Amino acid sequence: MAASASSTSPCAACKFLRRKCLPECVFAPYFPPDQPQKFANVHKVFGASNVTKLLNDLQPQQREDAVNSLAYEADMRLRDPVYGCVGVISLLQHQLRQLQIDLTCAKTELSKYQNTITISSLAAAAAHHHHHFHHQFFPVNQPAPAHFMRSASPAAATLDDSNNNGYHSTGTLLSINAFRPATVAGAATEGRRTPVEPS
Repeated sequence: MAASASSTSPCAACKFLRRKCLPECVFAPYFPPDQPQKFANVHKVFGASNVTKLLNDLQPQQREDAVNSLAYEADMRLRDPVYGCVGVISLLQHQLRQLQIDLTCAKTELSKYQNTITISSLAAAAAHHHHHFHHQFFPVNQPAPAHFMRSASPAAATLDDSNNNGYHSTGTLLSINAFRPATVAGAATEGRRTPVEPS
């Protein structure tokens, strides 16, 4: 297809150089007639003789990639005569580093958020476990056993002990009062002197 195109119309390189495009033209497959600016940029930066020598030193399957690379470098050199394609590469590398920094910051923030969610989940699970444990042993409609309440409340245990002590103290007082009249009567008898009848 390139040979038929070159037979009807010279390639962009031969047309630019104003020479006859031969069938074995090394430029014809890579600089078609409808892309004259492509060869013009390459010729202006690298020179037609240097491009010819470069293509002849390469294998046929390598020439297309080489021409595309030369065309890109020539276009960037004309846009930026100082840095050329190196300026674009440096810009892309800077953008890549900035994206890596942003990605690291995003991962750090995500890790903090995940840790907060984990702590909240553990706290909620502990609260749910405590609530479930309480209702498992003491249902809502059934009060806790009295002995559990006494053992759970020191004040209640103290109150029960005081009531028991009061009961026993009252019993002791009743026992003491039972013997009190006899003791008093005995004391009164001992304190009274027995008159001695004259003989």
